[in-house]
Amino acid sequence: MPLTGSSRRYLPAAGHDFFLPVYDPIMWLLRFTRDLDRLIAQAALQPSHRVLDVGCGTGTLAVLITGRHPDIDVTGIDPDQKALTRATRKAARAGVSVTFERAFGDALPFADATFDRVFSSMMFHHVPKEEKPRVLAEIRRVLKPGARLELVDFAGGRPPNMLARAVHGSQPGAAGDDRLVGRMMEAGFVEALRLADRQTIFGPIGFYEARTPEITRAARTAAQ
Repeated sequence: MPLTGSSRRYLPAAGHDFFLPVYDPIMWLLRFTRDLDRLIAQAALQPSHRVLDVGCGTGTLAVLITGRHPDIDVTGIDPDQKALTRATRKAARAGVSVTFERAFGDALPFADATFDRVFSSMMFHHVPKEEKPRVLAEIRRVLKPGARLELVDFAGGRPPNMLARAVHGSQPGAAGDDRLVGRMMEAGFVEALRLADRQTIFGPIGFYEARTPEITRAARTAAQ
């Protein structure tokens, strides 16, 4: 994996820099882009929502959300500046306004309880095993009470065959499906579950959702 400007390692959005120019066409041909429709639908977005796309890559999901919900404020973050450059151009071509920032998932540059929805699309298997709990904890932190994480990824937590690993990359010891739901609960989410799955030539992918706890009446009273 390459080094960032601050010497922190990360896996590029396309797994390898040389895949980046063909990443979007490959994702379209393999129907991964269509899976974003399902992910957006399960999120039940409302005009007042603020949305964060963690590991936005080349910006396909963020641009889709903004195009369909122009009243929603959408921000995408990714550590891969090359991918973000493509994302910015993609948004400009689509005529939509999306904020793209370079950041890591375990150090989100946002205040607590900022977002109504956080999305993660084919990103979580890129995260090293030891960083997964921190990423989920950060997502939990920036979500409002009663807000949701909407996630799609390989159902076993890592690309299951060599072709998938060449395009998407993988980390040794990636978490399994049951462990992913468990990690969501450990990070403070409630109602974490796998909603659906789809078989692909890369192996099964799963659609997940997890909700942050609502503020109880007692908690509101204590805060006043």
